[in-house]
Amino acid sequence: MPGGNTRTVLHFEPFPFRVVGADGAILHDADGHRYIDLLGNYTAGFLGHAPAPVREAVERVLRDGWSIGAAQAGEVELAELICAKFASIEQVRFTNSGTEANVYAIAAALHHTRRQGVLVFEGGYHGGVLSFGHGSSPINVPHSFVIGTYNDMAALEELFAGDRGQQIGCAVVEPMLGSAGCIPATDEFLQRLRKLCSLHSVVLIFDEVMTSRLAPGGAQQLVGVTPDMTTLGKYIGGGFSFGAFGGTREIMSVFGGGSRNDAPLAHAGTFNNNPVSMAAGVAALREVITDHAVTSVNARGDACRDALSAVFAEAGIPMCVSGRGSMIGVHGCAGPVRTLDAASASDDRWKELYFFAMLEHGYYLAPRGFIALSLEVTDVMLDGFVAATQGWAEEMATIL
Repeated sequence: MPGGNTRTVLHFEPFPFRVVGADGAILHDADGHRYIDLLGNYTAGFLGHAPAPVREAVERVLRDGWSIGAAQAGEVELAELICAKFASIEQVRFTNSGTEANVYAIAAALHHTRRQGVLVFEGGYHGGVLSFGHGSSPINVPHSFVIGTYNDMAALEELFAGDRGQQIGCAVVEPMLGSAGCIPATDEFLQRLRKLCSLHSVVLIFDEVMTSRLAPGGAQQLVGVTPDMTTLGKYIGGGFSFGAFGGTREIMSVFGGGSRNDAPLAHAGTFNNNPVSMAAGVAALREVITDHAVTSVNARGDACRDALSAVFAEAGIPMCVSGRGSMIGVHGCAGPVRTLDAASASDDRWKELYFFAMLEHGYYLAPRGFIALSLEVTDVMLDGFVAATQGWAEEMATIL
């Protein structure tokens, strides 16, 4: 494998540890070390490792057969659960990943509006071929992208000024930038984006592949903004390969079932409705991802963020945290971090030191400072993590 891996984000120098087993919130590596998993597979592991209801549902599929190649009851049940959970989704279709979900959502929106422009925001990450960390990635799909500035109200108004809004077919936004450092959008920014999209007949797509975990009805429920389409992925498939995109019946009718005169769009994908992900998703939404569980883990995340903020401030080292609920971003600067420019000013050396120190203490987060708590992470685990952070921060303060 070039670079010794097949998923770039998991590699770190000189070499990453190799996991041989996982249970609850614990990872076990090939050398016998034990880590508390605070990364949660970059939000895909929201349920933790091998929750019983999901494991039992998958075991039933393995007994009954899994490469079906036909319609099945599980996909209908999962679709009903998702439509009931997210206010913006009247109809839904499944994919194999959040990346695919965003690709198809954009395609549907552009076909619906008969326009070419796709509004995205710098720092946004909508999958491996829709990445806008600092402009557009060379491996992005070839759309006509308009790149805006996240959380900048004046720049947002300018994007829609004159006849520019009539050239945009859809706007894709994360309610909180995930890969860019857990930077929440302000309520005002999302509300104004919603109004501008409505005014100019632009399809507003919320990428909630990550942020749907922040409330029972997703981040859109928290900010009180209903998009035209929503994309999902990761944990909703119970931790298996999964993605979904959905929205209003009018927009989703481009795939058939509506009153449009033109031929419906095809939606291919051998494993879109694979029985394992369908069964896992149903079990996850019915038995594991309860409203109480979601609310509780996000409250633990908020408390952990506050505690880490206090630790860094009291130690006087140039670090801070951002985020919302169960998603936390650690930055190598004094902060606060509310914009991509502020996050870009972070000194990555601090994050690297912190990452390896926490790994030595038995806590696994992303080298870039990303933390995504699973439902299995307890208050006791987080207390230990904060204590380890405090010890390290105090040590660092003595050498500044």
